[in-house]
Amino acid sequence: MRQNISGGSPYEPIIGFSRAVRVGSLVYLAGTAPVGADAEDAAGQTRRIFAIAEKALAEAGASFQHVVRTRIFLTHADDWEAVGRVHGEYFGAVRPAATLVVVAKLLNPAWRVEIEMDAVIPES
Repeated sequence: MRQNISGGSPYEPIIGFSRAVRVGSLVYLAGTAPVGADAEDAAGQTRRIFAIAEKALAEAGASFQHVVRTRIFLTHADDWEAVGRVHGEYFGAVRPAATLVVVAKLLNPAWRVEIEMDAVIPES
């Protein structure tokens, strides 16, 4: 069974996306940007992303403990360490497979980072 989880963006129905999708025990969290943290540095923007992600994962019945893969998109290569340290605050013990990619730009020029996550919820 499929469960679409909304993040509340007015663009979701226009573009045709969900903040997260749960299918069985799998949860796919869409690329999550630091909405509302435009003026923050890379670490602050990453913390905002984790706050948004935590809410969406919880609505899907998951948590950061269930995350098995992350994809991090940076607009400034020099931000890798600051973003990586925040990633480590949340995933130091979990240690999901992670990919870090430097991109030319994100949707909002003020955003320095965007993160996707995949989670697997253990069957009870």
